[in-house]
Amino acid sequence: MSELRHSASVVVARAPDEVYDLVSDVTRTGEWSPICQECWWDEGAAGRVGDRFTGRNATPERSWETRSQVVAADRGREFAWVVGAGFVRWGFRMAPVPGGTELTESWEFLPAGLAMFAERYGERADEQIALRTRQAHEGIPVTLAAIQRIAEAG
Repeated sequence: MSELRHSASVVVARAPDEVYDLVSDVTRTGEWSPICQECWWDEGAAGRVGDRFTGRNATPERSWETRSQVVAADRGREFAWVVGAGFVRWGFRMAPVPGGTELTESWEFLPAGLAMFAERYGERADEQIALRTRQAHEGIPVTLAAIQRIAEAG
């Protein structure tokens, strides 16, 4: 099975606070994600730790919604969330570098997610985990390139 965590980075010609403001606005996720079509904050949420949001995802095979909770919200440094009941952790880290910000996107399948897949898919769990892992590994560079393009155009 592929690695259950992955990250990649790109340099964005913007300040870390500006990059944070972009990536922490989950309502814009559909502009850069190859799978997440749209997100919206749950009532009263605005991006603080503990806030929740819902995302609508689609692949050629299926579409689904997820509910996530913000676990890191440090402007100019890190924005991260966990999907469902701690199934997967996604995040962005920002670091100042000459010429802008090194933006790193990370993804990790968590133990609760592996257990949920085992329960939901039984003997097909490894196949489903491998599929989601491949999608994350392939999607991160696509996402980063789109964020870089959007940030530098604005």
